[in-house]
Amino acid sequence: MRLLLAEDEKELAKALAVILRHNNYSVDVVHDGEEALCYLENGNYDGAILDIMMPKLDGMSVLRKVREEGNSIPVLILTAKSDIDDRVEGLDAGADDYLTKPFAMKELLARVRAMLRRRTENVDTSLTFGDITLELSSCMLISGEEKVRLTNKEFQMLEMLISADGGIISVDRFMDKIWGYDSETEQNVVWVYVSYLRRKLQGLGSSVVIEAHRNLGYSLEAGK
Repeated sequence: MRLLLAEDEKELAKALAVILRHNNYSVDVVHDGEEALCYLENGNYDGAILDIMMPKLDGMSVLRKVREEGNSIPVLILTAKSDIDDRVEGLDAGADDYLTKPFAMKELLARVRAMLRRRTENVDTSLTFGDITLELSSCMLISGEEKVRLTNKEFQMLEMLISADGGIISVDRFMDKIWGYDSETEQNVVWVYVSYLRRKLQGLGSSVVIEAHRNLGYSLEAGK
């Protein structure tokens, strides 16, 4: 899953991003509220972690603006303020949860998991295409009696392909969604992960194939 982390303390942001990525989240990091709002308005995120005290635009203002625009993305607020009124203000503004600094990394991860779990409680827990099923909670790819666990980026890529229902997804779209706007990763990384997925589909004995469309992108074909 892809998260936006907005935290102006750069060393803390760096440490949080490392922990989150180690736990199989894709993370984009920004350091001020205006940038956070821009990313949330133009990106496709599964959740956001917003610090309240940020330059240019505070986290509470970002949250209110996002909710006014009808964006229901789960939001965890980070705050150095422990006063009950500040916490109530954040929840009333549309936050799903809050965490007071300093906090333990284990608690942050637990709250992120809970926040994302609540979002998915009322949606399908798996995706199906042809003879494959992708379990969203476990990152498990299943075909018949065979199954294999996907890495985080393999999972995100296959989730996008299945959700497209045979439609073509461009390399740029994969890069923006999975590796982030500011990533310095070369675009050929998409081809590398496509090759990983192809091998896993073949290993499962699935008839589903990933088709390449020259200068357009990739799509799934159910096969026969």
